[in-house]
Amino acid sequence: MNMKRDEALQPFNKIRRAERAKDDAWIRAFLHRAPFGSMATVHDEQPFIVTRNFVYDQAVHAIYLHGAVKGRTYANVQANGRVCFSASEMGRLLPAKRAMNFGVEYSGVVVFGRAKVVTDIAEARHGMQLLLDKYFPHLQPGEDYEPATDSDLRNTAVYRIDIESWSGKEKQVEADIPG
Repeated sequence: MNMKRDEALQPFNKIRRAERAKDDAWIRAFLHRAPFGSMATVHDEQPFIVTRNFVYDQAVHAIYLHGAVKGRTYANVQANGRVCFSASEMGRLLPAKRAMNFGVEYSGVVVFGRAKVVTDIAEARHGMQLLLDKYFPHLQPGEDYEPATDSDLRNTAVYRIDIESWSGKEKQVEADIPG
């Protein structure tokens, strides 16, 4: 008897191709180095996605992002904090003899969790500084730029995604693939 499993009943973070699944240490390392990611929110069953700079704070197992204190992302997070976050990298294009076998090397992480607007000024400052340290490690606060002020942090939204589950996967092929 051939019984197909209902994919919709599988855990959110289940990887179909188990041989491509990566462990937690790989996922953490990937999130530390990935240059950007995309966060999906939902409002009235309509998904919205926004691409942002981000930083993974391993100490609290969360992702910090920032954006405007108005607009779709802010409203969606305030109304429903359930989010999906994805970061990925593309490798080599993989030609094949048959069109259906063409592909690409890739690495990626998908995170499921709850996002919130950080209202605590100390935590917002921490999240912003982590972002600045990740993207501008060669610049020093107080020397090369004025650190975020309390006023700045009341006029920008710092978001924190509390990670509930995640998965990572990678497809790589041998170095001498034809084509």
